[in-house]
Amino acid sequence: MEKKSIMANYRFLAIMLGGMIAGMIVGWFFPEFGMAIKPLGTVFINMMFCVVVPLVFASISSSVAGMQSKERAGKIMGTTIGIFVVTGAIAAVIMFVILKVFPPVLEPWTNLESESMGEYASLSDMIVNFFTASDFVGLLSRKAMLPLIVFSILFGFSTNLAGGPEGPIAQFLAALSEVMLKFVKIITYYAPIAFFAIFADLVANYGSAITESYARAMLAYYPLCVVYIFTAFPLFAWFGGGKHGIKTMFKHIARPAVTSLGTCSSVATIPTNLEVAEETGVSKDVAEMVVPLGATMHMDGSCFSCVLKIIFVWGVFGQEVSWASLPLIVLVAVLSSVGMSGVPGGGYIGEYIICSIFFPTQIEVAFPILVMIGNLVDPPATMINSAGDYVVTYIVSRFVDGKDWLDKALAKKAGKAA
Repeated sequence: MEKKSIMANYRFLAIMLGGMIAGMIVGWFFPEFGMAIKPLGTVFINMMFCVVVPLVFASISSSVAGMQSKERAGKIMGTTIGIFVVTGAIAAVIMFVILKVFPPVLEPWTNLESESMGEYASLSDMIVNFFTASDFVGLLSRKAMLPLIVFSILFGFSTNLAGGPEGPIAQFLAALSEVMLKFVKIITYYAPIAFFAIFADLVANYGSAITESYARAMLAYYPLCVVYIFTAFPLFAWFGGGKHGIKTMFKHIARPAVTSLGTCSSVATIPTNLEVAEETGVSKDVAEMVVPLGATMHMDGSCFSCVLKIIFVWGVFGQEVSWASLPLIVLVAVLSSVGMSGVPGGGYIGEYIICSIFFPTQIEVAFPILVMIGNLVDPPATMINSAGDYVVTYIVSRFVDGKDWLDKALAKKAGKAA
């Protein structure tokens, strides 16, 4: 991959991080100025508040309404999505355990009272509130993100059943989704200025605790990604491909891993993943279903970061992380990473889901902290997500084509070589 291409793919990320770092420096040396420019950041947050509801509805409904799969394709899709959810949940549990041992934030940044999600609510009330709103108007709020997702999925299925992908409603949703993509892109141009102001204010108020906390977060995240590649991926490859799975996987995985790091995009890695899947012997229909779905739904690296974000901000507000919170954290990690990753601007949507559930009254502080973490972990997270798409083809092939699919593929390849 050309050097210029790599620089182009990382340019905006570098600008974003540069704005955040510059803001931290300004807030440290000129705290009064840092607090004075806070409104520049609030403008961006409010703009995102306005776009988040129509964006989620249009993107998810359009995606579901445009689905086309029957029989074998349906089996492949169902198996694939199930595996994505399971591996995402495993990743979330792993990160939770690590952060219990090595918490990223040792001392609270503020004296604000911590949120206590569901402390006085019964389990049944929590389930109702997570997935439904009392009326339609209730869905039109950023505080009802999970109910909105459920509604959008059901609306998409209904559209698919009523007119199919070519029906007028499905076409409208596709067009609306494209409009919202452009809308988010326009807003994002302002993001570096906004985050300069936001982090100037944060550092002006909370000081050096910020630097130490982010450093500890990266010390937890980056080594975990490396360990995950050399432990979880081989286990998945062995389960899916049998005795030859691990060796075959390591023979091919370097290319999608390097491509994802160079492009910082799961979607841009699709062609490479399809190539290595074909070279491995994965069935064409399996590869062509798993890899594109994986580019938007298989997000183990994002599940890592979601758990890190939640526990990090809990530490910022001085809230204790208990084992009782593990099921809720895993659920939110899977929904916000696996379910929302294909949405344009989905990273920001994931942050809003986290804020709406865990920090609804502290969102102006929590949201920029979550975005900062997302930017810092984006390269290794993308590598885990994208390279993992190739590994998942092994597991899906096992369920669709039998346990010995890789043995047959290798034997066929050896026969051609002879």
